[in-house]
Amino acid sequence: MRYTAGMVEQTNAQLPLCVEDISPDLVTLLTSPILSDSLDAVGLRAQVLARGLTALEPGSRVVGRAHTVQFAPAEFAGPDPYARAMEFIDGLATGSVAIIATGPDDRTAYWGELFSAAALGRGAVGAVCDGPVRDSLKVRALGFPVFSAGMRPIDFRARMQVVAIGQPVRCAGVVVAEGDLVLADADGIVVVPAAAEPDVLARALARASAERSVLSDLLAGARLREVWERWGIL
Repeated sequence: MRYTAGMVEQTNAQLPLCVEDISPDLVTLLTSPILSDSLDAVGLRAQVLARGLTALEPGSRVVGRAHTVQFAPAEFAGPDPYARAMEFIDGLATGSVAIIATGPDDRTAYWGELFSAAALGRGAVGAVCDGPVRDSLKVRALGFPVFSAGMRPIDFRARMQVVAIGQPVRCAGVVVAEGDLVLADADGIVVVPAAAEPDVLARALARASAERSVLSDLLAGARLREVWERWGIL
């Protein structure tokens, strides 16, 4: 059963078990602030990645499933220096978000044009990297959303190496597990652990619906105190 806009007001509607249960029109109502508030409500208060990660293309938005990779320093390139990076990217699937954990280490870039093209071809919807990336203009031209800690032109070969794929990683201060829900937008990047997703989504959809009423009341001249006491939302 697909959870649709008409069900937002129904208290007895079947609750979504995951974001895939929600219709596209409702997914567009989810924002990083709404998810952050909903995570707070269930006691998960450390699920927003650290400040400083920004989109290469202003206004970018990503909603998808985490596919994780961990980098660590390396002194030698080896005979096949990109083998594990290729394994990681080839493992992306439709709806994946590449989560690139670097330490964070800013000695190199960890993502660029060709990796973005390969990810697009696999059906991925974006990438989040807590280190630098490169080929920024070319990545933007591809239309592939990338959030990162900045830009650097240096290749990671013989400097950094992939040490884990598909394992829990700490990216910009938040532990991200394979398959977690990731939402990135202009306000920040939020990770919803799989076990909490049904509860968080139900709260987020209810809040999105209530915020429309709050907005209407405020625009009509209602006082903040009155709105707070009526809705419990600000």
